[in-house]
Amino acid sequence: MTNQMQALCKAKPEPGLWMIDAPVPEIGPDDVLIKVNKTGICGTDIHIWNWDDWAQKTVPVPLITGHEFAGEIVELGRNVEGLELGQRCSGEGHLIGKTSRQSRAGKFHLDPATRGIGVNEQGAFAQYLRLPAFNVVPLPDDIPDEIGAILDPLGNAVHTALSFDLIGEDVLITGAGPIGIMAAAVARHVGARHVVITDVNQARLDLAARVADVIPVNVAKQDLAEIESGLKMKEGFDVGLEMSGSQHALDQMVEALVMGGRIALLGIPPGKSPVDWSRIVFKAITIKGVYGREIFETWYKMIAMLQNGLDVSGVITHRFAAAEFEQGFAAMKSGLSGKVVLDWT
Repeated sequence: MTNQMQALCKAKPEPGLWMIDAPVPEIGPDDVLIKVNKTGICGTDIHIWNWDDWAQKTVPVPLITGHEFAGEIVELGRNVEGLELGQRCSGEGHLIGKTSRQSRAGKFHLDPATRGIGVNEQGAFAQYLRLPAFNVVPLPDDIPDEIGAILDPLGNAVHTALSFDLIGEDVLITGAGPIGIMAAAVARHVGARHVVITDVNQARLDLAARVADVIPVNVAKQDLAEIESGLKMKEGFDVGLEMSGSQHALDQMVEALVMGGRIALLGIPPGKSPVDWSRIVFKAITIKGVYGREIFETWYKMIAMLQNGLDVSGVITHRFAAAEFEQGFAAMKSGLSGKVVLDWT
């Protein structure tokens, strides 16, 4: 195997990413080396490309970016057990510590020492990736690489959607980005009665209607209250999944929920946002912040659902060779795409 690889790097502290030649990572005794086949472009990668305030404060330069991937194991550390050469896999991109109360209790997704591949550590936009064996998630044969490459964001959707019991419930999702669309598909798959997804981007809403059995609502043109009335909903939505990061969307969600409604909050608003807490208190609303995936329960559940009929393949709208990464990022930034997958083979 060559000791050089191509990788997509934040090489300079300015907007953009650059394809570079980099050394193939050397693995430690508890690591594996993964030959990357497919990667997904994430909203986080767009922040890093744009070099916004968050990226400037968070991302070391130079850094190989990217954290959504699927590939195959080509080298095993000497202590690694239970994995095989040639095994197809994806992986959890959150690298956890071992000493916190949360981690020692098995609540790995809550470990405060978590670091992210492609954000704090060398990432997956490359021909090869070093990953702790602990983080490897084997891929069943019936899950193709391009779905394996979007399991990370699907995990965000599953973690958010399964925060509350959805069986027979009416669910409002604000934000028809790829994760919101996949959350809508999950909600329907697990037995929600009505699933309504809102946005102001009609292209994204049209995609949501193609991918999942949901009711898309353009809140710039349609009245959400009229949609509720048309569905014969008498008191409001039972569960809200906030995926947009829009304060206006959250305010609208609070008003649209029943007394005692529940909100899972994945969207990140920019900066500080004013919140009408009295309205939330008087409606007795429960709000749960969601970060990442439950390691590894979310992975187990999403793979099981994919094997049991959940189909999110339609959320992938663009596919490019890795060398065409600029086109891939342009598609993501256009607001007219779903998931964009890069091929590294």
